[in-house]
Amino acid sequence: MLCFCLSHLMSDDTTIAVFDAVRALAFIGDLSMGQPTDHSLRTAWLAGMIATEAGCDSSQVETARHVALLRWSGCTANAQEFADFLEDDVQGRRALLASTKPRLRQPHRGVPIPDGVLVMANIHCEIAGDIANTLGLSPDTEAALRAVFEAYDGGGVPGLLQGKDVPLATYVVALASDVEIFSRLYGLEEALTLARGRANSAYPGFLVDASSPLASTWMKRLDSAVAPWTDVADQPASMLRRVGLELVGDVIDLKLPWMTGYSRRVAQLARDCSAHAGLDEALRHRTYKAGLIHGIGRAAVPNAIWNAPEPLPASSLERLRLVPYWTSRAAGQIDGLAIEAEIASFAFERRDGSGYFRGRSGAAMPLESQFVAAAEQWVSLRTRRPWRPEFTEAQSLDRMKEDVEAGRFDAEVVTALFASVMSRATSKPVAPTRGDQSLSERELEVLRRISQGDNTKQVARALGISPRTVRTHVERLFHKLDCSTRAAATLKAATRGLI
Repeated sequence: MLCFCLSHLMSDDTTIAVFDAVRALAFIGDLSMGQPTDHSLRTAWLAGMIATEAGCDSSQVETARHVALLRWSGCTANAQEFADFLEDDVQGRRALLASTKPRLRQPHRGVPIPDGVLVMANIHCEIAGDIANTLGLSPDTEAALRAVFEAYDGGGVPGLLQGKDVPLATYVVALASDVEIFSRLYGLEEALTLARGRANSAYPGFLVDASSPLASTWMKRLDSAVAPWTDVADQPASMLRRVGLELVGDVIDLKLPWMTGYSRRVAQLARDCSAHAGLDEALRHRTYKAGLIHGIGRAAVPNAIWNAPEPLPASSLERLRLVPYWTSRAAGQIDGLAIEAEIASFAFERRDGSGYFRGRSGAAMPLESQFVAAAEQWVSLRTRRPWRPEFTEAQSLDRMKEDVEAGRFDAEVVTALFASVMSRATSKPVAPTRGDQSLSERELEVLRRISQGDNTKQVARALGISPRTVRTHVERLFHKLDCSTRAAATLKAATRGLI
């Protein structure tokens, strides 16, 4: 059975238990959907109860729980498409979940689904399924995530499956999510009324019939002082395997195309800085892991703010100030990441107290956090935005020196950062360790461009080739990487060391 509270021995490596990775991704999904950080946890527990009451075996129950935790894991990947569609991707999704009208449904029989909705659903499901595959979860979990918006009556999106062709876990989680959200917003009776109204359309009626008599008992347990999932002690061996924490950073970065690889760059630079400063191996690993997760809270801020030129209005600045808070709040609940979450939550603090969210100063900032903060600032300067080009290395050096003189960064920390940057500049480039020999050099160039959000014309202009040739390369890329969206190609390329 899936346990939601597990103590781990502290590890000095840079991996994480699959269980902790799933929880981190669940928190990112909750923030992306504008939900409380326990929404997916509560939904997963309810899904387990519903599946058990419906007569599912233990593997089916486990699948339902995993699907519930990863159901929103594709949200960062289509955030820009949602922003184009709803302006505020976070509040827009929150409103969609709160609506009592059917969500992501075909308008009417015979009426085509809007292309934008199909694109968003396709991106979401492909990424969620790929995440499950990368984590080594069961084929049933992956299949349910790839069909997460399908419906019992065939009126879901994309509407290719219906009835028994849709994985049962998809239905169980859809019902559990409805009950969790609607009971929280409108009360249990209204939630059950709404669920009955969706019986045999969104999900099979027998699941609603099996759940309704016990729903009150379940919700009381969920709302008790001690969360019910802490009662479960057994953890499957598959969830104790360790995977690279880089996957979590890559999923975070999918939210904004211009941030592709951002978390990895911060993590690597923070680790190199700490090495130059003489920190021991365990602390360097901890600094690296903190760098990978420092951006979890970005999921809670709409893309419109991230893409807007400075200076930002006070309301937008206030939402940005909460980014490290949400990182601390979400990742801090994961036993295997609690220490790293605390370090990561200082990524935007400054030694003079001018940072956020705490406004701490001087020695109140842990040493590892100061390396993460300096690395984040450097990578930020060296990353292009939609409204400005990247700063040159010389300009970035000058800005960091100004920050030291103003007391925002420690001089020794920035000296270590400069040493790391200079050593990288003079060292020979290292070939990716997990490269894909099936991709040509030109295909790799196109892949790197589209992973950063460049459209066909921009890629063509940058590489001096025709748009038609770019499209041909993209088609070949997608075929070789076994994907159909830019986001999925980006995630697979990152995990394989191609970008």
